[in-house]
Amino acid sequence: MHELKQHKPWFDEEYLGLLDQRKQAKMHWVEVPSQSSVDNLNNVRREANRQFRNKKKAYQKAKFEELETNNKITNSRDLYRGINDFKKVTSLELV
Repeated sequence: MHELKQHKPWFDEEYLGLLDQRKQAKMHWVEVPSQSSVDNLNNVRREANRQFRNKKKAYQKAKFEELETNNKITNSRDLYRGINDFKKVTSLELV
């Protein structure tokens, strides 16, 4: 079972199921190397990656809107704290 990482706040329990589904499809392909299992694996991978991308985009959009709101109400402490948190998350993902 996969553990939730602290530096990926957009990653939640729903996506653990997608990871497990992707793992099961890969194990099925390893056990039964047929064209249908390859197609199934590719479809599961594509769908999982699409879901991960969409969830991450939605999280980032909400975070940017929160930062913009803090900027508009001149809440500079929360604005810079949010910017620094975003920089940390981004730098961890690049590693």
